Amino acid sequence: MTKLHPVVERVTQRIIDKSQDSRRRYLDLIDREAQRFPGRGALSCSNLAHGFAAAEGDKPALAKGHAPNLAIVTAYNDMLSAHQPYARYPEAMKLYAREVGATAQVAGGVPAMCDGVTQGQDGMELSLFSRDAIALSTTIAMSHAMFDGMALLGICDKIVPGLVIGALRFGHLPAIFVPSGPMPSGLANREKQKVRQLYAEGKATRDDLLASESASYHSPGTCTFYGTANSNQMMMEMMGLHVPGASFIPPNTPLRSALTRSAVHRLTQIGRESADYRPMGRVVDEKAIVNAVVGLLATGGSTNHAIHIPAMARAAGIRIDWQDIDELSAVVPLVARVYPNGAGDVNHFHAAGGMGFVVRELLGAGLAHGDVLTVAQGGMAAYAQEPHLDGDTLAWHPAPAQSGDDAMLRPVASAFLPDGGMRLVKGNLGRATFKTSAVDASRWTIEAPCRVFQTQEDVQAAFKAGELNRDVIVVVRFQGPRANGMPELHKLTPPLGVLQDKGFKVALVTDGRMSGASGKVPAAIHVTPEALNGGALALLRDGDVIRLCGHDGVLQVKADLSDRQPAPAPRAEMGMGRELFAMLRNHADGAEEGGSAMLAEAGL
Repeated sequence: MTKLHPVVERVTQRIIDKSQDSRRRYLDLIDREAQRFPGRGALSCSNLAHGFAAAEGDKPALAKGHAPNLAIVTAYNDMLSAHQPYARYPEAMKLYAREVGATAQVAGGVPAMCDGVTQGQDGMELSLFSRDAIALSTTIAMSHAMFDGMALLGICDKIVPGLVIGALRFGHLPAIFVPSGPMPSGLANREKQKVRQLYAEGKATRDDLLASESASYHSPGTCTFYGTANSNQMMMEMMGLHVPGASFIPPNTPLRSALTRSAVHRLTQIGRESADYRPMGRVVDEKAIVNAVVGLLATGGSTNHAIHIPAMARAAGIRIDWQDIDELSAVVPLVARVYPNGAGDVNHFHAAGGMGFVVRELLGAGLAHGDVLTVAQGGMAAYAQEPHLDGDTLAWHPAPAQSGDDAMLRPVASAFLPDGGMRLVKGNLGRATFKTSAVDASRWTIEAPCRVFQTQEDVQAAFKAGELNRDVIVVVRFQGPRANGMPELHKLTPPLGVLQDKGFKVALVTDGRMSGASGKVPAAIHVTPEALNGGALALLRDGDVIRLCGHDGVLQVKADLSDRQPAPAPRAEMGMGRELFAMLRNHADGAEEGGSAMLAEAGL
């Protein structure tokens, strides 16, 4: 076995040490829950009768209480392209369960909003807290105590983290995530980006822009750029919560159906009554969380996971912060360049070798933990394989020995960059994330006067008026969890990209988010403390000189802020249901802790 890299070993041990008390409390919880709820046989006859009243042909098996009964928790809706294929999954999964003498029921649904639809719209202010709503919905679905395992159907941005958080509260049960796969590749990503910038400059019409976007997002399946949704799938592999190789197989194909069938069968094999019990709460341990971070860094994944990983870890009693991620980033090389960090999309990534290639490289370099409990037999080594159909039989073969496209995927020995490119920057403005892997190294250091804004719409107006045609650091404040739910500020990418292409030195500093779809322009995002919670961003004035440096990890303003009063926070907006989320905003903790009101109030 390859010796673990000393930094990975040191960071893992530090996480174990600082999580000692909280992790012990969590494991005690799931052990107690396993004893209190040994199965649906512990329910009263009235409880049980309600639980299988509509189960048709499965009633006898459910009544006897011996066969495993699987909970299907689904994020199906047919507006999200990634989730539309889930419509027929429950029907098929019930058949797959019966093949092995088990049963399955749809335990409940969870909301699933699309950040792509709500980008720049009022609904985006609900996005981050939809993760809390999804976690709560998952716990409601599982509260009936009817189940012996969890099949979790979710893919996109806040949906997978929310499902993980909720399901971990039932961590005495096994759980497998069941994806649906990416849509076919559409318009080349560079062409899409070009049209967006032309539109920002007024050189393309709305019809041109809509035609371009529609050619990119065009059919059932996950959007193919490497944003948060596809980073979620990578992380479920790295955490051992997928059937190996399940992430990027297209929907509505025989191989996809075979993987779903395998997931159902496997859930029945790893339950409490089996000889191979693999409860979710033991699968998701400190090493699994480190593996998720390592995979994120190695593939240049979404910056949103700088928020989601700490939140998911907390739900399992594990403490991880941005310092841990930064130290791992320093030693984990970037082995993949997938749009927006490269030209090709996740379909090209998968064809070049995909997750099997990445896992094998990371294990071979001692950068990932191989000795972990996963839903598959064989630990992480099982994920260094890729699935195939040999006739009608699902089988796994070793991942390709060579990358199929070294412009997209490379071995550790010849990586694109020596580090993972998700840096912690800090100073008198707070702590923030800088995704250096998406930015040319010549732009990692920007020092310029700032221009301060309260909204991204104000930035766009200033851009259109020509007020930003200079070296400038754009500050957008009062965008944190407590201010307005921490929306993604994706509308800023095209205008800032135009300024950069004109030769100006440009950067963004914000307590908001930019997501895995951002890139190209240097940005210090998720600044914490946020402006509304005592953060120094509230003290800035137009013209203050800010230094942002990805090389040295610096986020510093040169002005003396000691005698300044904070700018007044804008009034929270109403409409689009935002007022109903006031309690979550008011009680949310900082971005580095996960930006969650639910976890903060639960004392996790």
